[in-house]
Amino acid sequence: MATEDVNEALTAAAEVPATDAAEKQPHKLERKWSFWFDNQSKQKQGAAWGASLRKAYTFDTVEDFWGLHETVFKPSRLNANGEMHLFKAGVEPKWEDPECADGGKWTHVVTGDRKSAMDKAWLETLMALIGEQFDEADEICGVVASVRPMSKQDKLSLWTRTKSNEAVLMGIGKKWKDILDITDKISFNNHHDDSRTRNRFTV
Repeated sequence: MATEDVNEALTAAAEVPATDAAEKQPHKLERKWSFWFDNQSKQKQGAAWGASLRKAYTFDTVEDFWGLHETVFKPSRLNANGEMHLFKAGVEPKWEDPECADGGKWTHVVTGDRKSAMDKAWLETLMALIGEQFDEADEICGVVASVRPMSKQDKLSLWTRTKSNEAVLMGIGKKWKDILDITDKISFNNHHDDSRTRNRFTV
């Protein structure tokens, strides 16, 4: 399905009641995607990183996406220290995954009304990903929503396959910022860098 067709289908499906949408032929996406959950607050002491990570659902149609997003997969439904992920099917949201190992992440710190702002930014990002709106779509692994206690920051992180191709990375960062429709800067870091002190790129 062409990118324009996917985006039109996303918009149309959002406006159609679930009962009506179920009766129509589903709109196939360009690729399959998987939702994951990680509740770090329930992780046992001494457990390896990612031990609480669980794949929840894989989908490949516009209709499945809307049904899942509307009922379950919103960051505002997470408890503090919870994370929600959307990654290409077959890619685990772990630095150790071969698709992610040599990459990094763009990070957007959510401000304002945190729950509504996070849900909006999350949805806009998901629609851009499954709608293939990024020119560098093959270089993107997925996105992570991280919800933290009120004393800390909620974040969205867009994971990439590369950390060295500056032209590709800047293209992804600028496009994501346009999609989010924000004026705040977003930053790119290698996976194991401390984003508070080592921003490789900002846009």
